[in-house]
Amino acid sequence: MGTYVDGRTSQNASTANSIAIPILVINAPQLFGQIGIISQGVTTNPRVILKGTVSVQLPLALVGVTITIVRGTLPTDPLVYSATSTFSLSVLAPQVITFSADDFIPPITPQLTYTAFISSNLLGTIRVGPESFDGILVSD
Repeated sequence: MGTYVDGRTSQNASTANSIAIPILVINAPQLFGQIGIISQGVTTNPRVILKGTVSVQLPLALVGVTITIVRGTLPTDPLVYSATSTFSLSVLAPQVITFSADDFIPPITPQLTYTAFISSNLLGTIRVGPESFDGILVSD
């Protein structure tokens, strides 16, 4: 059984349709959440459990939306999670994308930073909220 070490939340938008942030560059990661987890007190088998949600309004076309999470602050930092959702032409309402990811036995530094990005393969995708990204660190 794991022991809780630390937990953090990045809440960019709390409610539906509370923001309107367009994704302006095709397939370019856009930050929507970042957390810094303090690792003081870690013993053996550290793991970080990450989850989140992001909502988007899609253009009237076949579109793929990708969520990536890295350990660090840049899209080129070590990849922890990546998933692409493809939506059909018939989707008119905002789409809520949820995810769950794990980073098992990360290199322990005083603070572990995780950053969540979103990208789209088509212009016209708009982040509309809610947006949330959080994580907890546990160890044995």
